[in-house]
Amino acid sequence: MSEIPAKAMESEDPSDGGRRTAAQALARAGHDGLALGEGRHGDALWQSSPPGSIYEYIKVASFSIGPDGLVDQWSLRAEQLFGVSAERAVGRDPIEAFVDPDLRERGQRKMAEILDGREWTGVVPFRTPDLSDGSPGTEGLAEVYVMPTRTEDGERAAVCIVVDVRVLRSIETDLAASQSIFGQSPFGFVLIDTDFKVRRANQRFASLFGGVPDDHRGRTVHDYLPRSEAERVAATLRRVLESGESITDMHVTGFVPGDDERRHWSINLYRVHSGSGRPIGIAWLGTDITARRAAAREAAAARRNLALLNEAGARIGNSLDLETTARELLDVVVPGFCDLATVDLYQGLLAGDETPPGLADGSAGLRRVAFASAVSDIPFAGMAAPVPVGAVHHFSFNSPCADALRTARPRSVPAEEGGLVQSTLAVPMVAHDTVVGLAQFSRTKGSEPFGDRDRDLAVELAARAAVCIDNARLYRREHERALILQRSLLPPGDPIASGLDIACRYRPGNASTGRPSEVGGDWFDVIELPGHRTALVVGDVMGRGLRAAVAMGELRTAVRTLAQLDLEPAEVLSQLDEIARGLGTPGGVQQATRAARRPREADLSEVYLATCVYAVYDSVTRRCTFANAGHLPPVLVEPGEAALMLDVPPGMPLGVGGEPFEEVEVELPEGALLALYTDGLVESRDHPLDEGLQAFVGALTDPSSPLEDVCDHVLSTLDTHHGEDDIALLMARVQGLPTESVGDWTLPREPRSVGRAREYARGQLQSWDMEALVDTTELLVSELVTNALRYGEGEIRLRLLLDRTLVCEVWDSGLVQPRRRRARDTDEGGRGLQLVGLLSAAWGSRRTPRGKTVWFELPLPDGGTKLADPAEALLSLF
Repeated sequence: MSEIPAKAMESEDPSDGGRRTAAQALARAGHDGLALGEGRHGDALWQSSPPGSIYEYIKVASFSIGPDGLVDQWSLRAEQLFGVSAERAVGRDPIEAFVDPDLRERGQRKMAEILDGREWTGVVPFRTPDLSDGSPGTEGLAEVYVMPTRTEDGERAAVCIVVDVRVLRSIETDLAASQSIFGQSPFGFVLIDTDFKVRRANQRFASLFGGVPDDHRGRTVHDYLPRSEAERVAATLRRVLESGESITDMHVTGFVPGDDERRHWSINLYRVHSGSGRPIGIAWLGTDITARRAAAREAAAARRNLALLNEAGARIGNSLDLETTARELLDVVVPGFCDLATVDLYQGLLAGDETPPGLADGSAGLRRVAFASAVSDIPFAGMAAPVPVGAVHHFSFNSPCADALRTARPRSVPAEEGGLVQSTLAVPMVAHDTVVGLAQFSRTKGSEPFGDRDRDLAVELAARAAVCIDNARLYRREHERALILQRSLLPPGDPIASGLDIACRYRPGNASTGRPSEVGGDWFDVIELPGHRTALVVGDVMGRGLRAAVAMGELRTAVRTLAQLDLEPAEVLSQLDEIARGLGTPGGVQQATRAARRPREADLSEVYLATCVYAVYDSVTRRCTFANAGHLPPVLVEPGEAALMLDVPPGMPLGVGGEPFEEVEVELPEGALLALYTDGLVESRDHPLDEGLQAFVGALTDPSSPLEDVCDHVLSTLDTHHGEDDIALLMARVQGLPTESVGDWTLPREPRSVGRAREYARGQLQSWDMEALVDTTELLVSELVTNALRYGEGEIRLRLLLDRTLVCEVWDSGLVQPRRRRARDTDEGGRGLQLVGLLSAAWGSRRTPRGKTVWFELPLPDGGTKLADPAEALLSLF
């Protein structure tokens, strides 16, 4: 580092016309301070700077140089600045010891000039000697002021005053930052000395209390604040100065010159210390919070209103009943918002009209559905006769209330002369741009009249109640429609099935609790199948409301259609799964199948899911085949045994797709009880499914009782909370077809088997006392056995079943299904199946594991159905 140019001058007058450096200023300050001590003649008063003065910050050091150019005195400050002890420094050449070798030549010339009696001031780079452990010394930059002196012997020497330049630069930076913070602060900034007087104030403080910052020097808090407030603040200042405890957000009130409005300030106080830690005053930082206080008052009012709105949100709309919702509104506003309140709803709305009157002329009929008062029930003097709750009334066309209904805007109702009510608001109840009624809020004399904020709050409260009332209206309409639709899709009365005693129950959601709820998608069905078999179905569409009821109707119709095709239970559920996937797709099942092949992100169709258990019971073999699509397991109660849940693979719900369904075949003992049900019976929010299932199984303790009593016992035993969801319960007691009611024969595959079949049929019918059916049965059996011989395969099996009807079945191993066609007049054949269709009540065919079965059904003679005449049927074919 090169030397910064310095100025050399004569020692007689070092200050004339010269540039005064920091070291010179410090020397002069020390000289002046010494002179201040000579205030009185003969009485010298010596003063010393207290700890923490400017010398504590800038680290001034001194040492002296003898006539030989070597250090002969080394101060303690020099030891701190250079890091060299006096023992190492004294007797050494300062140029050789502290100056860089490249600058030593110039340093020696300057030293010769100094010892020749010339002063010198400059900035010199220095380097401390290497340490004893061999580590290099430190480098620095010092401002040096060299003053020539003389020893006692008259020889020339010098005294050197040294200041660390880096510390000076740091002090300059700190001062500049302090000036910026103090001068540019947007808050009132005041420095108070230990006498509690203002030493300095910034421009912001002066702009509030007038004048310029210097005008406030020497003032106290009593010059700015009222006496009581000033005493409180002064006591706080003393506590801060004594204890050093800071005060944060102390609120002070007062006035500013030229303004009568009371102002509020938030002040922060903290004690200020010197560099040595000595307390030198208190810093006051003040902020005007007058506007904040006003905003706080507004916020408090807003919080009160918000609390009222929150209460309204929590209390209004808990019921889907129109009158109850209106009463809930009045429970919120009286007495917290007003003293009197009424609610009037359009009579047409309450009567269930499709569309409310909306913005009508305001004179339509309204029914008063709620009234609340926080004052005495004595009629107010001067007021018209009050409208009783439940009465229908009209507002006159020119009244403020009618105007509020017409315009859908709140109106102020003038107070009656001599009455106790001083302020009334008529607020229309608007929901979805439709006026459903009118709410009136009144305050009696002595209460604060309604303001703009109250008006806005009243509109919000009325709007919230109106939306709840309109929702209740819409819900009631949808609920009634969905309930009608759902009940129309369920089997009417108690179904009848061959070999089964059937009892069923259906309860819509919350029927047991009395609270309204959306209908669900639960359904059950009992479907008669050929061969005195019966299909038992219980299902549940996930979701609630009208859409769930419609989806349930579609699935139930599909189940009945698939059942008539006589498909196996697993195949029925597979077809139902495809149908369920097509419910939410505009193109139906085919579109859903194509959508299943596309990426999942591209499928935006609506998803319908359902659970279902499908069982087919054969009354001849008392065997029941189950297939399950995600539904709860059936429960079986055998005579003398405890109830148990059948292990039927649950499978995936309908609508998921991609997974096959499994079948389970179970032989049911005579008198056994089979129960199918939906989850509404065994599951609720308060009780887990496992607990409900155990309760249901435990309720089936006496299967021998009449089925109607068993159903009632189950519903009454299970907790009423299970009524939160729809309940479908289907119970069946097994009553197999008696052996004597079944005729079963195997016929060889030969032409004479047709005659044998007629003989078997005639003999069996005669044993059953069914002589009236012999001719028709012989004819139809002959046709079916002939078809089996001509078009079928394998041996032939003939079976007659007698129950509520007579069923005849012909079995063979062929897979080709018979198809009915209309024969032409010239055809010799092709009329056999037509004859079967004419003479029988029903006929059909179905596949079996070993071929097919062709069947027909005849009503019994005492069943009230007239039998067809075979002769007339034969003639009708030609």
